[in-house]
Amino acid sequence: MLTAQWVCRRCTKALAQPMNFQLRRLASTDASTNLPPVLLQRARNIAAEHDKLAAALADDFDSKISKRVGELSRVAGALKEWEAARSSISELTGLLQSQDAELRQLAREELSTTNAKVDSLATALSASLTPRDPFADMPCLLEVRPGPGGMEGRYFADAVFRMYRQYCSRKGLRTNILKYETVDGAESSTGGASESPLQEAVLEILNAGAFDQFRGEAGMHRVQRVPSTETSGRTHTSAVAVWVLPSFPEDESDMSSSSSSSSSSEQSFNDPNSLFYVDPRDVKEEKMRAGGAGGQHVNKTESAIRLTHEPTGITVSMQDSRSQHRNRQSAWTLLRSRVGQRRREEREEEAWALRNSVLSKDKITRGSKIRTYNYSQDRCTDHRSGLDVHNLPDVLEGGESLDRIMESTREWLVKKDIEALIAEEEADAAAATKGAKKGKR
Repeated sequence: MLTAQWVCRRCTKALAQPMNFQLRRLASTDASTNLPPVLLQRARNIAAEHDKLAAALADDFDSKISKRVGELSRVAGALKEWEAARSSISELTGLLQSQDAELRQLAREELSTTNAKVDSLATALSASLTPRDPFADMPCLLEVRPGPGGMEGRYFADAVFRMYRQYCSRKGLRTNILKYETVDGAESSTGGASESPLQEAVLEILNAGAFDQFRGEAGMHRVQRVPSTETSGRTHTSAVAVWVLPSFPEDESDMSSSSSSSSSSEQSFNDPNSLFYVDPRDVKEEKMRAGGAGGQHVNKTESAIRLTHEPTGITVSMQDSRSQHRNRQSAWTLLRSRVGQRRREEREEEAWALRNSVLSKDKITRGSKIRTYNYSQDRCTDHRSGLDVHNLPDVLEGGESLDRIMESTREWLVKKDIEALIAEEEADAAAATKGAKKGKR
């Protein structure tokens, strides 16, 4: 009796290798993207509206239509580039079946580059669909205050404040120190090189778009290091709180020139409907004599100003300048930003409670630890993006290492915005489907 020849499973797979290899090669050249269908459909709807309005604008100019076309052009342009890259991939995939070996090789090389390009264009298209922060084009106020950790936290707060000042100087950003207060009677340079025990500091960054550039820096910055006063060499942990608020120039023409008119009413501190409007009747002003170091001027003239917004209880005091008028101007600038930020946070909390989004578990609040500066390990870690940088001196000097960290944070913010947008679109699609089914019944 003849028996069939036995072949092991590995040999069976090897015999089928040529056919499987061909299938795998073709699959690797497919123009696959990570662009969700709900986002692609939204982008095409926006692009169709853009083309329709642009055609109408060509026949008869209208300022409202022109404004809307400008708002939609970002998405329409990103979609056009993405579709062009997709078309190129389809053409190159067809050339892989050519009889010309040299042409196939060229197509294969070009295909790998175009595949990488289409992925980046898909990310850019998704980002263009996310709602832009209404204050993204505005200057900002960067507040630094010590958190838990006692005097060591105050010393590191000064280091963080100096880090941002040096970063702005290296980037050529215009800044103005609105407030810089240290603890009276405390020694300087105890916590580190040329560090002072900071009570509170406010840095105004005057360039348009500064709010969008620095908004990812808000949160708790943790430091782990051995203080110079520590005799046993134990590592202490302390924290510094950083706030980033939109800043409003006194001349609103400067603000309107750097921001879109669609949000000008929301940004205007003279509009009673604005988040940042503060009724002077709700503000209690107190004149005080300045304290601290300052020579003969201190305690002899009432140049210090304290403003209290009675409905919210927010208080701002300013004594950095010898001019009472300048202190009052700086105090009002800071008060508007703080009151507006409080109102905005309350509005966003209501939106978060109503929206079932994937970000509800990952939202960063003021009390959240966003970054760690570990001196013994020469490491700075951003806990949102997950980036580790092992060049702490360069980070604290506002160097290129800080650039890398801030850029990774901006990418993280865009990613979360995209996830929230996808969740919203899917929820809207599910609600529409559910409504359609009920209508049929």
